[in-house]
Amino acid sequence: MISKILRKNTSGARLAGFVLSNFIGLVIVLGGLQFYLDAASIWNDSDSIVNSDYLVINKKVTSGNLLGGNDSGFSDSEIADLRRQPWVRNVGLFTSSDYRVLASIEGGRNGGRGMSTYMFFESIPDDFVDVSGSEWYYRPGSDEVPIILSKDYLTLYNFGFASSAGLPQLSEGLMSSIPLKLRLTSEDGTRTRTFNGRVAGFSNRLNTILVPLRFMEETNAELGGGEKRPPSRLIIDVSSPGDVAISDYLSAHDWETAGDKSASSAAFLLRVIVGIVLAIGGVITILSLFILLLSISLIMEKNRDKLHSLLMLGYELREVGRPYAVIAITVPLVALALALIATLCMRSFYMTPLSGLGAHPAGIWAVLATGLIMTIIIIAINLLTISRRVRASFYTSRH
Repeated sequence: MISKILRKNTSGARLAGFVLSNFIGLVIVLGGLQFYLDAASIWNDSDSIVNSDYLVINKKVTSGNLLGGNDSGFSDSEIADLRRQPWVRNVGLFTSSDYRVLASIEGGRNGGRGMSTYMFFESIPDDFVDVSGSEWYYRPGSDEVPIILSKDYLTLYNFGFASSAGLPQLSEGLMSSIPLKLRLTSEDGTRTRTFNGRVAGFSNRLNTILVPLRFMEETNAELGGGEKRPPSRLIIDVSSPGDVAISDYLSAHDWETAGDKSASSAAFLLRVIVGIVLAIGGVITILSLFILLLSISLIMEKNRDKLHSLLMLGYELREVGRPYAVIAITVPLVALALALIATLCMRSFYMTPLSGLGAHPAGIWAVLATGLIMTIIIIAINLLTISRRVRASFYTSRH
């Protein structure tokens, strides 16, 4: 009976306006967030070894470098200045091997053809390598060392060297299963160590051959000449890879980035666009909240005399405010349900072209949690407003 009395002046048009506006805001927010999670896998999966927020930089090679007039390594002051930049979160140094490395693959028991080649090693801090600890761990004194190869090297071998030399092509899986014999020799040839190499992964953003930093420090101390050389390359964890300030800083110092920069730029643009979309959806959602608050306030104002009468008759505040609380809870939940359905329908249309670009569907739990949190906040604000209005009516009726 109380619900029938207090809902008599309820405006269905205003409530429908809130549902529509809240629905549009939630669809923009949830749809934009879901699209970002689905599309981000294109760049995240392009290199499972190195994060897309990492940049590798080096100094440009000039004629002065070739003649020995300039040093291509980074000084301590240059590294310290780089660390102070606002877009830099962390800086890692490339450490090069100070010895010769000969890698060989045995031909096997059936008389297969083996091969060997001279190569080099580099290492970076383990924080920059996204490989599980068990796969990338090196125990000091062990004769097995994990290695990360550049995918470009494998491509050059398969479609360049192997085809011309009549050698079999190697897939990533096969290469990872082939044991490598590594012979490390000091520059003077007096000290030698042998290791078994194991390919732990491939990277298409690092054009190098990586070994764990602990292994590099151990072998450089044992086989190196003892001379400390400045790093010729740096790996940087940046907050926004596509920031114009980064390119301006590098150009001012005559430095350059190595590898493919398109993935980092595309990921940055995706974040910016999604951020704008989420902001627009958030504004619309906030406006829809004010629409509902205004609707409930108008309904309660029209029923002010009825509220006073019910309170004077001894009805509790909770009972009088329950009809409006039902509206405040039901309407946002309806808008959320419709927004989730629309988001899933929209996702079914864009996932087909994204899958063609190499994207993998992300879970919907993050989007569902975001929608629930936004809806709970809206409901809480509405209930708080209703409670204050009912209490105000109660105090008015007593006086």
